[in-house]
Amino acid sequence: MQKNYITYLFKLISVIGLFLLPFKTYTQEPQIFTIKDFDLRGKVKSCLVITDYGKEEFEFDKEGLLTKNLTRYNETDYDITYYKYLNGQLMEKRDEIYREGQFDKQTSLAHFFEVDTTDNKKVSEKIISYTGDVLDIYEYSYDKDGNLIEIIRSNNQGLDDTNIEYSSYKGETTITYLLNGVILKSIRTSFKKNKKGIKNKIVLSKEFLNGIPSKAEERIYDSEDKLTSLKEFNYDEAKKSFVTIKDINYTYDAEGLLIKEVEKIEKSVNTKGYIYQFDGEEEGNWVKKIITPKNLFTTRSITYYQDELIKIEE
Repeated sequence: MQKNYITYLFKLISVIGLFLLPFKTYTQEPQIFTIKDFDLRGKVKSCLVITDYGKEEFEFDKEGLLTKNLTRYNETDYDITYYKYLNGQLMEKRDEIYREGQFDKQTSLAHFFEVDTTDNKKVSEKIISYTGDVLDIYEYSYDKDGNLIEIIRSNNQGLDDTNIEYSSYKGETTITYLLNGVILKSIRTSFKKNKKGIKNKIVLSKEFLNGIPSKAEERIYDSEDKLTSLKEFNYDEAKKSFVTIKDINYTYDAEGLLIKEVEKIEKSVNTKGYIYQFDGEEEGNWVKKIITPKNLFTTRSITYYQDELIKIEE
């Protein structure tokens, strides 16, 4: 669950609380989310998550694609995002903001997508305010293998060109983002066997500010692609190297649920335990998560699509 909730917020800038977003300073291609991104199983129709800051509501279609997300801070302040698809492709996303019970046209946005597969795939995204202003236009270009290779952003302030380069060396692959020719971010993926002989995936991400190293993050995943280790670094200009500022290790049970988290910051160590209660359905989704030792908890109310009975006429 930890991996899924961390990665979800690549798209919802307005939603803060449930999820973490380590890197969002560079442009990303449009993201499609499914029930798996929320640690859900089976034919889930909706999921209501209740936390100490408010409520998150998620709705899915029968294919498991996210169609609606509502973040409710209180009875009158909430954000809603709607998703529309065509043949599995995201075609429209609307971010609607409500404050004091009133719809806010000034901050609400609509995203419209068009897909061109005449040659190599291209996706265009037009971002329009609810007041009718065109704020940004993005064009995403892909190579013949489906890799994103260029993002062009244009607005009334000018044009930005992000190029994405791919390289491989001795089993390592590196993706480099360059904004108008200046390095913005690099992501290096490698594999290494641990002491038990199990191959782990190591993803090292580095961010740059005006071409100068700024911060970094190393994530280690096990053979089932679960996040087992997360290290955060800041760049030390005096030492000319990255220095660890946080180290987190994750432990899972046999069902793949996060049960322990150990966070180290300098000399302090913070340990969290996770206890779950389940809904009793065949797929076994959790409906309550207790975080020890503070006994904080998150609850989920889940509804499912019912199997349609097919009547066979004799």
